[in-house]
Amino acid sequence: MTEKNLLMLFVRNPELGKVKTRLAASVGPETALDIYLHLLQHTRSVTQELPMDKVVYYSERVEEQDMWPSQQYQKQVQPAGDLGERMSASFAAAFADGYTSVVIIGSDCLQLTSDIILKAFENLKTHEVVVGPALDGGYYLLGMNGLHPELFQDKRWSTEHVFPDTLYDIERLHLSHALLPYLSDIDNLEDLENLEANWPG
Repeated sequence: MTEKNLLMLFVRNPELGKVKTRLAASVGPETALDIYLHLLQHTRSVTQELPMDKVVYYSERVEEQDMWPSQQYQKQVQPAGDLGERMSASFAAAFADGYTSVVIIGSDCLQLTSDIILKAFENLKTHEVVVGPALDGGYYLLGMNGLHPELFQDKRWSTEHVFPDTLYDIERLHLSHALLPYLSDIDNLEDLENLEANWPG
């Protein structure tokens, strides 16, 4: 069976007052937007040259002339529903399109590297699921080589329970899995302060 890999990027349209709202409560909406734009640019820099198909899923609407070059990234709007429903529908669409290994990432992780994403696809050659756990109890990456909708159901999104509950389901379903390194997402001021060593300037 021929390998056909897809990397899905879930992003928010970068608009003032609509991104990084938890962080904005501490630093203000303008600074929060600047930080989010930096996170988007980092995500682009670590994904742009990767050797697989890529699709950017926007929260609101497709932006044609933006930082995501159309010749390297397909562009779509995220499906309807809560985060789990949106991710599940996106994975289902990818497998329906004939992809054999599908990985999803967000745009909140300054520590994410091209090598980690490549490692995720490498792991999917020998495992059914791969997860990149975040230090806050969520995950920054999820990959699978078949649809397992249970991993998106009955989750307390945006809480510290997401990764443990997902891992519980993976083990309950007896899915072979691999874990990537624990990394830090940036959702609030404490996360940002913990990563100041990586911050430019």
